[in-house]
Amino acid sequence: MHLYISPRIEQLIDLAIDEDEIGFDVTSQAFFAGEWGRAELVAKQDFVLAGAPVVRAVFARVDPAIEVAFEREDGAAFQHGEVVARLQGPTVSLLRGERIALNFMQRMSGVATLTASFVAALGDSQTRVVDTRKTLPGWRALDKYAVLCGGGANHRYNLASGVMIKDNHIAAAGSVAEAVRRVRLQAPHSVRVEVEIDAVERVSEALESGAEIIMLDNMSRAQMIEAVAIIRQHERGAHVVIEGSGNMTRERLKDLGDVGLDIISVGALTHSASAVDVSMKLRESSGSKG
Repeated sequence: MHLYISPRIEQLIDLAIDEDEIGFDVTSQAFFAGEWGRAELVAKQDFVLAGAPVVRAVFARVDPAIEVAFEREDGAAFQHGEVVARLQGPTVSLLRGERIALNFMQRMSGVATLTASFVAALGDSQTRVVDTRKTLPGWRALDKYAVLCGGGANHRYNLASGVMIKDNHIAAAGSVAEAVRRVRLQAPHSVRVEVEIDAVERVSEALESGAEIIMLDNMSRAQMIEAVAIIRQHERGAHVVIEGSGNMTRERLKDLGDVGLDIISVGALTHSASAVDVSMKLRESSGSKG
């Protein structure tokens, strides 16, 4: 996996460094001033790694003298007790960057680990697990990257990257057809149109509107099977992307892998992920680099 450390991510790192007041670390300075240290990031649970490039960027920003070497890269699984990364550099600098780097990596790895568990719930199904825009404010690039590390895929990045006509839009327009007609007048030709429907009776209307993606929202397994059959039998059916959404738990996914959905969107991947447990252990600190 590759993550570009964009100016926006650099701003997040700088914000974290600023709020932690690392230049005024009165504790570490009292014990380790002038010393060179070696440390390890150690897994305290099984997890899927996400955030290695951010960890490197944090420590580089704190002190360019710090060297960071990960045992494996993002997307790899680690087991409890394994060394995730090895670091060396000025001891005070290592301790200054510790919590900031771990905050980024632990949350991102939490998203990746949760995503991997949802992907596993689908078994060998061709249906893909995708995220939503229910991300931590300011962290969207990191949250969505973490989903990729966990084996998931990304839904639209923001409001500008795709048309999604939901119930409120349909209510305002009066019908699915009218809602689609209005957005076609303004949306770029390269943007696909998605329509959300919550009843099988509205499938034909969504198809006739010309929508390229149809979201089956909060439907039962039986309703989804019926809706998928209607879509696939339509003359455009083979080219329509079918999405399942609404209260998609891991338990539900186990029963939806054979329904014929192309994607299942899961907001929980990013809004309900728990940070994984990783700690930094200082293994050596002395007066010289050697």
